[in-house]
Amino acid sequence: MAEAFLTAENLHKSFNEYKAVNGISFTIYKGEIFGLLGPNGAGKTTTIRILSTVLEPNSGDVTIGGQSIRHNADAVRRLIGVCPQELALYADLSALDNLLFFGRMVGLNGKEAKSQAIANLELMGLLDRAKGKVDKFSGGMKRRINLAIALMGRPQLLFLDEPTVGIDPQSRNMIYETIESLRDGGMTILYTTHYMEEADRLCHRVAIMDGGQIIALDTPHGLKSMIGSPEQVTLEDVFLKLTGRGLRD
Repeated sequence: MAEAFLTAENLHKSFNEYKAVNGISFTIYKGEIFGLLGPNGAGKTTTIRILSTVLEPNSGDVTIGGQSIRHNADAVRRLIGVCPQELALYADLSALDNLLFFGRMVGLNGKEAKSQAIANLELMGLLDRAKGKVDKFSGGMKRRINLAIALMGRPQLLFLDEPTVGIDPQSRNMIYETIESLRDGGMTILYTTHYMEEADRLCHRVAIMDGGQIIALDTPHGLKSMIGSPEQVTLEDVFLKLTGRGLRD
């Protein structure tokens, strides 16, 4: 049986009268890529902020690597890396200096920060641009630096929030291949995206959220089987069937 690495139990989070997360529970297994999908306002961002110890839930708990976010958040932070949707970069610094800075922020000494920074830049195909200023980089290059930063400290669990939004197909494919290599190396990944084909390609299992609740959770094949032949139905068909076609601006 696969080993559970993250277990969320009955999470609730409200903002005044609004229930952003309403009693969700799920497990992510070690070495799994777990997709979290949902329309705007479904509760995904709040959930990720709880899982990554940025927000404390009103009730419920999350255990990551045997550590509770409520009782030992510092230990949890040492196990996780977060690649946010918004670019978290210092544009006036070089790619290398960005990684060194964030490496020191997660507690690495200078030698280890440089070693990991060089390895991560090589992984992302950007070692030859290590000294280049980030503000001169293309959108795809910035996304790859964003991911390289999240890998500083060698996290065991990586949160990827829309990591390929707004980039060219070549950079997107590079990120796919990197994520797959991280998975093959044993890393556990939580992945959010609005691109259904990404979830279908990368994720072992997918949870679909709406209204602060998980309304479906299965493999991509299993989700597609809910409404038709998996060879003819797309994950987008399932998503629209479950969450509706109304706009969520």
